[in-house]
Amino acid sequence: MKILAAVDGSPFTKRMLAYLAAHDDWFGGQHEYTVVNAVGPVPPRAAAVLDKAVLKSHYEDEAEKVFKPIRAFFQKQGIKANYVFKAGPAAEVIVAQAEKGDYDLLVLGSHGYGSFANLVLGSVATKVLARCKTPALLIR
Repeated sequence: MKILAAVDGSPFTKRMLAYLAAHDDWFGGQHEYTVVNAVGPVPPRAAAVLDKAVLKSHYEDEAEKVFKPIRAFFQKQGIKANYVFKAGPAAEVIVAQAEKGDYDLLVLGSHGYGSFANLVLGSVATKVLARCKTPALLIR
């Protein structure tokens, strides 16, 4: 099974990873994993004056801050994964990667707010679930 794990380095990502570890009989190393992270984009005016190599390095560094502990976790669990990052709004990046990769399952963490808070605050998970055609497992 091809599994896409959406991560942001938050406590909700850690909760999602703990769920995967606790259910290793379902989510063990026998599956093909891709880990995706949406890096916050540099504002367009700032990006316009930055050298492309500097901008690329910034995005790589920001993604690596999130990926480093996840790589260590997956290595400890005996799971091999591919790591992908894109600059942009998180929901758009996750949905685009899910559609592009033809995944069997998308796994992501959520803060677990009620529907009223989602209405007021918005939620990456809510947006992803509304737009994504890939079956999703939301860990709260």
